Amino acid sequence: MLIGELSRRTGVNSHQLRYYEAQGLLVPERAGNGYREYADDAVLTVSQIRKLLEAGLSTQEIGYLQPCVSGAAPELEPCPETLDLLRERIAGLDEQIDTLVQSRRTLRDYLAATQRRLAG
Repeated sequence: MLIGELSRRTGVNSHQLRYYEAQGLLVPERAGNGYREYADDAVLTVSQIRKLLEAGLSTQEIGYLQPCVSGAAPELEPCPETLDLLRERIAGLDEQIDTLVQSRRTLRDYLAATQRRLAG
């Protein structure tokens, strides 16, 4: 199928599909006229990419995991590299959350102090 058909079948615009190709996540064949031609399994691949992006993984991380990805869910093979990457990503998210919680606490303190000054 051509890129327009893949776009229609996945709901992902052609520009984004070309980006996935540039990142090495999607590999079309090239027709004699230079047009991209995608196999039917490209629909599944795009679905996997989208779901992994929604989980917060980068395209680089997805590229690293892609050989271990199967199914529409997608499912990941439990190899040590996969587990290490997921653990690192979760640790990074935990760190970001801790930073945000501290920022929220500090801003609430500033707000409360400022409101007290206004009332007093």
